[in-house]
Amino acid sequence: MQQSRVVVVGAGFAGFETVRHLEKSLSPQDADITLISPGGYMLYLPLLPHVAAGVISSRSIAVPLYRMLKRTHIVPGGAIGVDLDAKVCVVRKITGEVVNIGYDHIVLSPGSVTRTFDIPGLDKYGRGMKNLAEAVSLRDHVIAQLELANSSSDESERRSRCQFVVVGGGYAGVETAACLEMVTSSALDHFPRLDPSQVRWTVVDVAPRLMPELGENLGRAALEILARRGVDVRLETSVSEVTEDTVTLTTGEVLPCRTLVWTAGVAASPLIATLGAETVRGRLAVGADLAVPGRPEVFGLGDAAAVPDLDKGDGAVCPPTAQYAMRQAKIAAHNVVAAIKGKPYKEFQHKDLGLVVDLGGTEAVARPLGRELRGLPAQAITRGYHLMALPSFRARARVGAGWAMHAVAGDDFIRLGFLAGRTGSLSDFEGAHAYLSREEMAQQTRGDR
Repeated sequence: MQQSRVVVVGAGFAGFETVRHLEKSLSPQDADITLISPGGYMLYLPLLPHVAAGVISSRSIAVPLYRMLKRTHIVPGGAIGVDLDAKVCVVRKITGEVVNIGYDHIVLSPGSVTRTFDIPGLDKYGRGMKNLAEAVSLRDHVIAQLELANSSSDESERRSRCQFVVVGGGYAGVETAACLEMVTSSALDHFPRLDPSQVRWTVVDVAPRLMPELGENLGRAALEILARRGVDVRLETSVSEVTEDTVTLTTGEVLPCRTLVWTAGVAASPLIATLGAETVRGRLAVGADLAVPGRPEVFGLGDAAAVPDLDKGDGAVCPPTAQYAMRQAKIAAHNVVAAIKGKPYKEFQHKDLGLVVDLGGTEAVARPLGRELRGLPAQAITRGYHLMALPSFRARARVGAGWAMHAVAGDDFIRLGFLAGRTGSLSDFEGAHAYLSREEMAQQTRGDR
């Protein structure tokens, strides 16, 4: 049998797990496996708020690809276009060099980017929470605001530097606000010139309820926990403008603020738009077997794919969560092997196991298998789930040790300053404009057709 060329795009939950399953199921004689990833690690995204809060170190949730994968060829770069007719994936390496990589089978799991809207100032002044650079930069920025406010004699400057706004009432936004509020509250002891009443966190969301995916009871419980800590939650409200030192809400209220964290949802990677294939709300349309209709050699999964949710039916698609992506990866790998060996595909079906939300300290809300929990029991379930989901013993050990050390020793409130030359904005760290247009794709792959 001729060796098949298998290309996997993205090393998130979906892509990383797909490659691991492929290595177990295919011999070197069966296939040459290539993984395209700009970083040499798989990032465990759910714990980014803990990195931003200094509870654990950044390397704790970065699982090294070169240690975990035994024989996969890793290309350090990002896929910026795919020509489905020519069977070519266009990659920009981290050096800037653009190369074409041919394939017989391709697994598209490029993940997602922060979903933004045409709000004046958002792209320039808004901060995201989708990668390690954003999390580390946000921590530095928050500590810097306290330092600058503590040293300033200008009352208006002090107010704006002590006001923090998080847009998005889903679990990402709530966890970010909850964890970082604990940082600023604990830091006040070290900044005696600050008025504690001026240090304020505000969560803004257009929905009528906080974290509607958790249900009304747990959403209300989370709201009560945040309110007890002094976090101001504004529901059925959004942002209309962002400047360097103000945030204007859709209610017309202008908040003095120099820190806006945008977590209001995600959108499929711009890579999907280069395919010219059918999409569902921007996500690649695939069947329950994860294959693109009419192209059995192309598979899509994870945040970037609209995978039918057979458990719910009625045209529902799977949510863009790690829980679903990791399980889709097993089916994707099986079907790639089936395509190579001429066997039938399997369909993906999964029953949602629930969500867990870490609110810092001993506080959490969780709904495992439909059972509602809060407080310490929910926190035990939440952190136990994260430890099990981490794909290596080293990562589990580092995260567990980080939690234990932080519980005993607390925070040192150190601003590293490694990213001092960067603005930390969404446009600075997410690179959503790096992808090729359809015309540029045709020109780049003309010789491969």
